[in-house]
Amino acid sequence: MTGATGYVGGRMVPRLLAAGCRVRCLVRDPSRLQGRDWLERVELAEGNLLDPETLGPAFEGIGVVYYLVHSMGGGRDFLERDLRAARNCAAAAQAAGVRRVIYLGGLGDQEAKLSPHLRSRQETGEALRGGSVPVTEFRAAVIVGSGSLSFEMIRYLTERLPVMICPRWVNTRIQPIAIRNVLDYLVAALDCPESEGRIIEIGGRDVLTYAGMMTGYARVRGLKRRLLPVPVLTPRLSSYWVHLVTPIPARIAQPLIKGLGNEVVVRSTLAQELFPDLNLLDYESAVRLALAKMESREVETSWTGALTSSQGPLTPAALLTREGLIIERRQRVVTAPREAVYRSFSRIGGERGWLYLDWAWQLRGMIDRLIGGVGMRRGRRDPDHLRSGDTLDFWRVEIVEPGRLIRLRAEMRVPGRAWLEFEARDHAPGRTLLLQTALFDPKGLPGFLYWHALYPIHGLIFNGLIRAIAAAASAREENPAG
Repeated sequence: MTGATGYVGGRMVPRLLAAGCRVRCLVRDPSRLQGRDWLERVELAEGNLLDPETLGPAFEGIGVVYYLVHSMGGGRDFLERDLRAARNCAAAAQAAGVRRVIYLGGLGDQEAKLSPHLRSRQETGEALRGGSVPVTEFRAAVIVGSGSLSFEMIRYLTERLPVMICPRWVNTRIQPIAIRNVLDYLVAALDCPESEGRIIEIGGRDVLTYAGMMTGYARVRGLKRRLLPVPVLTPRLSSYWVHLVTPIPARIAQPLIKGLGNEVVVRSTLAQELFPDLNLLDYESAVRLALAKMESREVETSWTGALTSSQGPLTPAALLTREGLIIERRQRVVTAPREAVYRSFSRIGGERGWLYLDWAWQLRGMIDRLIGGVGMRRGRRDPDHLRSGDTLDFWRVEIVEPGRLIRLRAEMRVPGRAWLEFEARDHAPGRTLLLQTALFDPKGLPGFLYWHALYPIHGLIFNGLIRAIAAAASAREENPAG
């Protein structure tokens, strides 16, 4: 399995295990799979598809390779990277005697002028076929599922904008498909030798437009939305709008939006012929299932899971959105044992203050009092120890795991719900990984605007806070009596 940290690959692994398959996952950084409940049941092979020298041992003894990676999140050269990775995969599969490669690509008429994004998906399939190993290539359009990139774009645009200014691409025809049906096809291909060497177009029961997808989502959610078409809105401008309104960065949205002008509809009946018993969902049923997963907090994977980073495996700061929550996470390796780091963050607030820019916290408390909130006057029950249910200034202690974690729930007046979490993890002898996470569940457009208006201030305060906690822990380790 390549792409096990990604959206589709991360959901395929448990499906294959349930089908009785032995699974080996090729990953660049095995630590990125920590927390998966299936981790102990798979083999891990560390390697990089862009580095062919790392692939030999990973492919040895493998019968089928699932190719479920894509470089769109990795920069403007994603087309070249995709092709290089696919060629390396094809060569390694051939050398190892792999029987078949199964690949998930993108729909689109090859005779049309495809966007770079769609062209890369189809050229990747051609590169995989460059070796002697037979390739089964599935081609899909928008995947509808909790956490999928395209679905999240539709969801956030529809949820947050009662009136939407729409460019011409909203009238492009599309045949979306539920994530569970995509997984059904990918698993079923294992027992369908007739699918070897074939290109199979797959889609759900409905052919819609992007406007139809947004209004269909609105119907499921009981929302009233109005679409206002405009004659000109370039992909670049559209990507900036998506960047502003949704969690999707412009650098990812732009290549995606360029592909929205291409009609992506199934034109072949091959999928029905090869898999006649597969029960396809209609669009609104797929939306209901996705929303139910989000509501029950059962989202298996998210489009953010496989994003690349230029900073290596330890990213100092990240702003993500998962299951409707905006997540601002920072992490830092501290030269101190875990207990010392825990003591540093578990003693903040109250009379000691907030270690960094305490006046800003006090000012926020004053503003909260002026608008009828609890403010900062409540302090804390004990200067050194916390327990669940305690008040801590304008926070409520929601979870305490002594020596490891505390989570605070905001009780100040905000247009939504907010939490602040601190965690200390063992990293190496004498060193601890400190994680600081701010979470916000915005309530409608006011909540979204509130978060982004304060984001620069959050960046300043939270960056300083994690540095101050780390410094306090290191100082306490050097001077235990301090």
